[in-house]
Amino acid sequence: MNPVDLNQNELEALRILWEHGELKPAEIQAHFGWPIENATLRSVLVNLVEQKHISRRLQGKAFFYAAKVPKSTLLQGLMQHLARVFAGGSHQELVAQLVETGDIKPADLAVLRQTAAGTTAGKNKRKSK
Repeated sequence: MNPVDLNQNELEALRILWEHGELKPAEIQAHFGWPIENATLRSVLVNLVEQKHISRRLQGKAFFYAAKVPKSTLLQGLMQHLARVFAGGSHQELVAQLVETGDIKPADLAVLRQTAAGTTAGKNKRKSK
């Protein structure tokens, strides 16, 4: 599973399923951040099932889709890839570059400091979800 191989539509479908849980295709389509044709969405869902990122189950005449891969797993893979490409593999350097090049406000930095200070506690909280 290489998260870098996912396209924009696949990532959006995963985002929707992480946020809303199990849904039918029409419900996924309604939550999309941009217009997507029904045939395109169905192709996206088939690809994600084949890649084992999502599951599909039949209930009556309707298929329901749910995310199988946790958001944190995919995020970790993307972060590792970005760190390799943009920061020589260093997550610290990647975060520093994001802070320098992004529109980071003082309040955002305070949240980052709190998160960094409680990294162990934060990881334990996130894993229990």
